[in-house]
Amino acid sequence: MTSVALAFSGGLDTTVCVSLLQEEYGYDEVVGVTVDVGQPESEFEEAQETADAHGLDLHVVDAKDEFADLCFDSVRANATYQGYPLGTALARPVIANAILEVAEEEGCDALAHGCTGKGNDQLRFEVVWRASDLDVVAPVRELELTREWEQQYAEEHDLPVQSGNSGVWSIDTNLWSRSVEGGQLEDPGYVPPEDIYEWTDDPANATETELVEITFEDGYPVALDGEDRSPTELIETLNEQAGKHGVGRTDMMEDRMLGLKVRENYEHPAATTLLTAHEALEQLVLTKDERDFKRSIDDEWAQKGYEGLVDHPLVDALEGFIDETQSRVTGTVTIKFQGGQARPVARESEYAAYSEDAASFNTSGVGDITQQDATGVAKYHGFQSRLANAAIDAAENDDEGDWE
Repeated sequence: MTSVALAFSGGLDTTVCVSLLQEEYGYDEVVGVTVDVGQPESEFEEAQETADAHGLDLHVVDAKDEFADLCFDSVRANATYQGYPLGTALARPVIANAILEVAEEEGCDALAHGCTGKGNDQLRFEVVWRASDLDVVAPVRELELTREWEQQYAEEHDLPVQSGNSGVWSIDTNLWSRSVEGGQLEDPGYVPPEDIYEWTDDPANATETELVEITFEDGYPVALDGEDRSPTELIETLNEQAGKHGVGRTDMMEDRMLGLKVRENYEHPAATTLLTAHEALEQLVLTKDERDFKRSIDDEWAQKGYEGLVDHPLVDALEGFIDETQSRVTGTVTIKFQGGQARPVARESEYAAYSEDAASFNTSGVGDITQQDATGVAKYHGFQSRLANAAIDAAENDDEGDWE
């Protein structure tokens, strides 16, 4: 008897895949695997309902803490892709590894997902799975299914699919972010209705302000308002707090790995808050040279994270540098929520590369350095550019016969 482990969410794509894996691919048994990376409880109930309708054996794996740890690794790397915090991208390798473990425990012959041939997730799942000896099956991609065809198929087979706005939107939710795409949102000129958002209140209605204090140790967020929190607890709390102020919305045209440009809408209140606070603390404790160089390290980490390659040897090398710099990113940052924004308004650290006496306009200097010492620097600053400009002027004047 042949069996296949399916990445099962209970959404439209994976729901129709159950029948297709049996009818079109000939597998005797489909083992459903749902991985908990912070989805709402309703999604697990819907997944179980759909699994029961299929007679599907459903395994639920709790990977919230593992995923939260990876999210905090991304904070240390200031990881964003084209301006938004990585969420779905970081969740996929965690989910893929969990499904692979179940497949191996159950003695499955293959692994399957419901990704299309146009998105990124197929690559993120398969980079993990293809390191195993199991076959990889992708019905939606291989059969070239459309969303309309799947909706009709689900209706004809009386499948209890719940997928956002009656299946109009494609929604992916985890601890770190919530993405909404598909339907009319595929039109860049379409203004999305307010009801696509669930985590964030309308920023236009956010009239109140709130201060929160975030504590970091070695670059990791560890406490909120002086109270120690686990990564999962801290993220969940900030999603609620920051979301009430409309913090963390992104509406963008995103460049996918396959070269397609797509319209994406994201919500990420906690991620926005923690990334903002972390960068504010780095500004205080790291030197300019460290920050300038780390920017390239962070960008490369984020790119590999976006590609689902968090286990790439390059990431290990990048994190060697990140670990070294983060050994001083310890302290507190006060964030002010106001009008859809999370702004750093105060920061403290014993590792601050800052001297109030040296920077203050009310002091003449610090130690053996005085204001007058800057005179020599000011004379040399731009000296070479002045020479170059003078030579250009002389040459141009000489060509015109005006040189004297």
